[in-house]
Amino acid sequence: MPSNQVSPGMTISLSGKIYRVESCVRVSATKGVPFIKTTLKNLMSDEMIEKNFKVDQKIDEVSLKEKRLEYLYQEGKDFLFLDIDNFDQVQVSASIMQDKANYLKEGTQITSMFYGDTIFSVELPQFLELAIIKTESQEAKVSVSNATKIGVLETGAKVEVPLFIESGDIIKVDTHNNEYIQRI
Repeated sequence: MPSNQVSPGMTISLSGKIYRVESCVRVSATKGVPFIKTTLKNLMSDEMIEKNFKVDQKIDEVSLKEKRLEYLYQEGKDFLFLDIDNFDQVQVSASIMQDKANYLKEGTQITSMFYGDTIFSVELPQFLELAIIKTESQEAKVSVSNATKIGVLETGAKVEVPLFIESGDIIKVDTHNNEYIQRI
């Protein structure tokens, strides 16, 4: 595909790595050759790069396959999931999971992106209901509008919760912002 057909959201292969196009602009200089300026996100490392392409330069577009996975358990540093469609077991490395592993418990379903047999990214549901196993009241923060303390979830993640939340409570957590939403 020629570079002038690149658009944000596309997935491309460049130097053996897979990138998602975050932005692209056609730049026309009064003197010189026009080019396509892009911002690309490496899907393995989340690194952002800028890359310029000549107009009509060939670019390899790749299509990623989305799969639903269900968390089973941690195996060493990696995480074992069940592919819901074909019941195959899928191993996801800690480098792909990153901080998202803080919200994993058995049965949690995630969305993953594959290129061939290689997994590139995982996405948790935005909201999860998790139990509070402990609160750290000695670190209570009091401000003008609200008072909070640290709550430790059953998965080990820590979130700020209101002072009325106690051990054993089930709360709704925004996994994208690492925030308490409400008590269930």
